[in-house]
Amino acid sequence: MNSNQESDLQTAAHFRKTRTIAIVGMSADPARASHGVGKYLASYYKIIPVNPDCQAILGYPCYPSISAITEPVDFINIFQRSERVTLFVEEARAKKPAVFWMQLGIRSPVARQALEEAGITVVENQCTKIEHARLNRMGLL
Repeated sequence: MNSNQESDLQTAAHFRKTRTIAIVGMSADPARASHGVGKYLASYYKIIPVNPDCQAILGYPCYPSISAITEPVDFINIFQRSERVTLFVEEARAKKPAVFWMQLGIRSPVARQALEEAGITVVENQCTKIEHARLNRMGLL
């Protein structure tokens, strides 16, 4: 098995174990990528939008921060500029998700190190919608 196949199996396992995804930076604007990704993920998971400027998105209550979420979160999906990701590390560590996923174009070595030290799997520069759909088509989900 090559490293891509191993990575696919690990990612698929995370998606299969996930029940709840907090989407940090989800937009109420249907033209934004975060909205489309959230709508897609809502077909498979309970989503929790995190955006201090919204009360609800897609009919789901919206939280102003990760720490304001009142239930366990399996997966945190980040739609923020790379330079802002470290602002969410401590809240994420406290919430203890299995996965902290940074969308396409988003990377933070500092955040990665701090989250991995807390036992959280980190994914950078990948789209959850694209990867979920691809793995689903492959029959891994």
